[in-house]
Amino acid sequence: MEQYEPDRLSPAQVAAMRRSFRNGRAALTRRSLLRASAGGALAAGGLGSLSACGIPAAGQSQGGVPAEDRSAKEKTVNFSNWTEYMDVDDSGKHHPTLEQFTKRTGIKVKYTEDINDNNEFFGKIKPQLAAGQDTGRDIIVLTDWLAGRLIRLGWVQKLDPSNLPHAYANLSAQFRSPDWDPGRAYSYVWQGISTVIAYNKKALDGVEVKSISDLLDNPKLKGRVGFLSEMRDSVGMTLLDMGKDPADFTADDYDAAVARLQKAVDKGQIRRFTGNDYTSDLTSGDFAACVAWAGDVVQLKADSPDIDFLIPDSGYMTSTDNLLIPNKARHKTNAERLIDFYYEPKPAAELAAYINYVCPVDGVKAELAKIDEDAANNPLIIPDKAMAAKSHAFRSLSSREETEFEEKFAKLTGA
Repeated sequence: MEQYEPDRLSPAQVAAMRRSFRNGRAALTRRSLLRASAGGALAAGGLGSLSACGIPAAGQSQGGVPAEDRSAKEKTVNFSNWTEYMDVDDSGKHHPTLEQFTKRTGIKVKYTEDINDNNEFFGKIKPQLAAGQDTGRDIIVLTDWLAGRLIRLGWVQKLDPSNLPHAYANLSAQFRSPDWDPGRAYSYVWQGISTVIAYNKKALDGVEVKSISDLLDNPKLKGRVGFLSEMRDSVGMTLLDMGKDPADFTADDYDAAVARLQKAVDKGQIRRFTGNDYTSDLTSGDFAACVAWAGDVVQLKADSPDIDFLIPDSGYMTSTDNLLIPNKARHKTNAERLIDFYYEPKPAAELAAYINYVCPVDGVKAELAKIDEDAANNPLIIPDKAMAAKSHAFRSLSSREETEFEEKFAKLTGA
């Protein structure tokens, strides 16, 4: 188990956090953009056989620290999530799926949008977790790399499969066994986040784009290319283009990818590294093509016939936001019931209709087609088997690697 280190964040990690606050995952406009759409919906597949689900036993033997589970006596669950990451009705005052859960189970959900950035939220809950205290939260949603860190620290609780029949059976194959939580013993996916190449057909004016190499090397695109300020996305896509596996690369591979990006920066090929603000550059034509998040592209395509996307033959990056139950949570069973609820068809559909990320629930296409046939056929919402096969995850990093890699990326981007 990883030892807790109370040291302060390195300068590189602080820089990464500030980038996220300005324009990355912490930027509220990103999810606000998604909220504005009444786009496609998803639904989960039916409950399957637990013995046939194919999820192996977890490799980690050390679990978190439970508290007395008060779920039976206290019909409540405290849920902390990112801003704009839950369905809301037209009044902006109600979360329909959460209210359906309460109506069915009698369990009231105290829902709080208090996660704006992974590092910032980690700093908020770290003192209580390190001291073996209750954070006041029963469910938290963290991006994969930080979720893995909490699991290694032993700060989240092992889940009880008997309370998670839908989740256990319906979790999509591409998300079933990440290296940081083999077998999903401690976490389940809230939503998937895919990284693709987006382009403006009018701005390209006939220039062909099929790969990251085209973005980095085609002189006709000089000064009209964007990459993301999130290290795992931009470096991961570059590693794939170089024939390297982001789930199994060396420090030398990383350095080679950064050097390739640096060369494109030096010759003026890359206009800039951005967070979600690339959306305005892409729609205006300042970017002819860029590395982009699929959830944004769904909306941009709906708003402009000039915007489209492609999946390189080399593949694309996928990360996940994940549901976890922290140590000492008072309502573990209630939390597990809520997690499982979102792996049922109806609530999964309603949630995905609102936020348009990659739904982690298998067997949704037929249900979605009943609501929105175009959305059902959108591979950015429901990846088909061919697209799912091209999905890659960035491997877990040690604390030392995290610091070293972020320092190099910060130098590249000028952060």
